[in-house]
Amino acid sequence: MDAEERRRFAALAKAVADDRDQQAFSILFDYFAPRLKAWLMRRKMTSGEAEELVQEIMIVLWHKAYLYDATRSSLSTWLFRIARNCRIDLQRRADARLFDETDPALQPPADIGAEDIIVNDDRDAKIRAAVGQLPQEQRDMLRAAFFLGQSHAEIAESTGLPLGTVKSRIRLAFGKLRKVLEQELG
Repeated sequence: MDAEERRRFAALAKAVADDRDQQAFSILFDYFAPRLKAWLMRRKMTSGEAEELVQEIMIVLWHKAYLYDATRSSLSTWLFRIARNCRIDLQRRADARLFDETDPALQPPADIGAEDIIVNDDRDAKIRAAVGQLPQEQRDMLRAAFFLGQSHAEIAESTGLPLGTVKSRIRLAFGKLRKVLEQELG
């Protein structure tokens, strides 16, 4: 592209920016669209994907031509930089949509048999009994932390106890639960 052509394209871009000149835009579209499409297709995009992205690039030209600065680069460089960035954004969006179908978190849970239900119910009853053996203040701390979802600081604030006391009571409760459950559950 020679200097005269660069000045011509810069003037056309200015006409689009200043006056929303449709004829100037049409000239720029006719010149750059096929070049942008060919460039995108050389970067492993299908014809349809490239055409769609060219439309986005040319919409950027129509709406943001005022951002083009002819003293910093040619219009060609500016448009191809936009094309590059749009292509990267498109690839990132595509990568973000990919997921591993074999991920265990995406697999349905296995059916629980009657025997497993009985074992789980028995285990839950033993845990409830073990919690019932704890002193009331430790039970209250566990209930607040695990059933109400309160942080240790929130428990301290709501009970008026020092934070260290709350942490100690929860730690003691876990120690007692561990001993009882190790005996009960093996």
